[in-house]
Amino acid sequence: MIKPTRLFDIPYFQLKNFPLEDSLVTKVNGTWHKTSTQQYIAQANSISRALLRLGIQKQAKIAVISSNNQTKWHLLDIGILQIGAQNVPIYPTISAQDYQYILDHSDASYVFVSDKEIYDKLISVKDNLPNIKEIYSFDPIDGCKSIDELFELGKDESNQDKVQQIMDSVEPSDLATLIYTSGTTGRPKGVMLSHNNILQNAIGSYPRIPFTREDKYRALSFLPICHVFERMVVYLYQYSGVSIYFAESIDKMGQNLQEVQPNVMTVVPRLLEKVYDKIFTKGSSLSGISKKIFFWALDLGFKYEPYQRTWWYNVQLKIARKIVFSKWQQALGGQMKVIVSGSAPLQQRLSRVFNAAGFIILEGYGLTETSPVISVQQVTNNGYKFGTTGRPIDNVEVKIAPDGEILCKGPCVMLGYYKDPEKTNESIIDGYFHTGDIGKIDEDGFLQITDRKKEMFKTSGGKYVAPQMIENIMKQSRFIEQIMVIGEGEKMPGALIQPNFEFIRQWAERKKIDIGTSNLDLINTIEVVNRIEKEINQLNKKFGKWEQIKRFELTPDVWNIDNGHLTPTLKLKRKPILEKYQILYKKIYQDTN
Repeated sequence: MIKPTRLFDIPYFQLKNFPLEDSLVTKVNGTWHKTSTQQYIAQANSISRALLRLGIQKQAKIAVISSNNQTKWHLLDIGILQIGAQNVPIYPTISAQDYQYILDHSDASYVFVSDKEIYDKLISVKDNLPNIKEIYSFDPIDGCKSIDELFELGKDESNQDKVQQIMDSVEPSDLATLIYTSGTTGRPKGVMLSHNNILQNAIGSYPRIPFTREDKYRALSFLPICHVFERMVVYLYQYSGVSIYFAESIDKMGQNLQEVQPNVMTVVPRLLEKVYDKIFTKGSSLSGISKKIFFWALDLGFKYEPYQRTWWYNVQLKIARKIVFSKWQQALGGQMKVIVSGSAPLQQRLSRVFNAAGFIILEGYGLTETSPVISVQQVTNNGYKFGTTGRPIDNVEVKIAPDGEILCKGPCVMLGYYKDPEKTNESIIDGYFHTGDIGKIDEDGFLQITDRKKEMFKTSGGKYVAPQMIENIMKQSRFIEQIMVIGEGEKMPGALIQPNFEFIRQWAERKKIDIGTSNLDLINTIEVVNRIEKEINQLNKKFGKWEQIKRFELTPDVWNIDNGHLTPTLKLKRKPILEKYQILYKKIYQDTN
């Protein structure tokens, strides 16, 4: 098989070698609509022809803002790339002012939106964007042009030779996309990724997937396609002969899982945490022998090892899978085999228990600037080790700087930051991208991430504290939904905590504790505060004395994207959180100085 060299080569590669009837599948008005590989290419070509007729030139920037993943996004993506233009995907949930900044900074001339909510937000800043020539929508919206008009405009094939001519002129090293980092502080940066950056990352990741094209897997795609993680994986799915079904929304995930019965999907750790919490709550409500069996299976799962398991453990595991873990499988559609986790560290105990339940959990590591995968677990070749993100993929070189920072080199490293050569030169030195993450490579070549370089801090006693590592352990408590470790320049680490309100209400009901009706009542209930303190004291034993959380405060808010607590990839926005809870911060440290 001749491998593709540009991103738009992937559908043609699929058509020639393993054409699919359900290459891309989206639910429309209650029915799953399948687009075959042949139709995928034909409709992408219609878009390319239409864009040329609009006068769009090579190197033009076309922004796409979609609140969900869908076939039209991918038809548009290939249609844009085939004429040498660049796709600029934008997170739908950011503010109108951020839309304005990115659209202005990227020099976008056209914008495609998925729905009226995004359209209205965009229109509120449209007058400040003189370079935007037109807005098109996937959904019908009064007063807005429809992408269907482009399909109609592109029906005439008389300029297909012009499309082909431009396609032939596109080099693998040409810019394919600008992806703006969500960033935990400051303005987002425009990461320039070439066709080769993303494509080589997909091809480099291909040997790590534990299935073949002959398996004819189905994927359920729901993570934001504007994020490079899901986008690269969707290209990888296409390269791997996987049929891609697009989830309607996060709210309908449960229903879509049952309808599609996928074999593979990508997740962020928070999703697996929530799935586990629901399962745990359900198991806790059992009684008698059923409850004992449930917790026996959990304990067994937490001891799971990928390779060296005794015959007696395997016998017990077989029983546990039949009577307990089979129900987990049904909850995810009944056919789930592989779950790829990225964007943040996954708790080791969750990786163990989900693997024990019969799912292959592939944890990986990377950044937008590295297209994104640097390393990922592999089931074969003894390539799986808990507590790590696997070995670097074959075409990526990783080394650890003297200060512990992870550096990487390879075809995945970005072209640079758009319009910012200074930051580019700070980040890429002698071909190595400086990730900003702290980690180590063990004796077997596995990469372990310990923290973000910029997030580490010193206490007043001169001791370094790695907050992300502590937070990840603390979130093992079912009482803690989110936690941010603080204490730079202070005597000891403290923490701001968003309790797991749903779980605590269930716990209080079981314990017959009155916690009031509001979140404010809940966090001021002494039994709740004491119980969370007990959880923290227990988990503190895993850390050195200088790392242990001595004081904490609970927040009444649910930390989310809309309220500015989290980035679109669900990472903590540390500076805004700290500013928002200055009073609580002072309360923690008021009498320690």
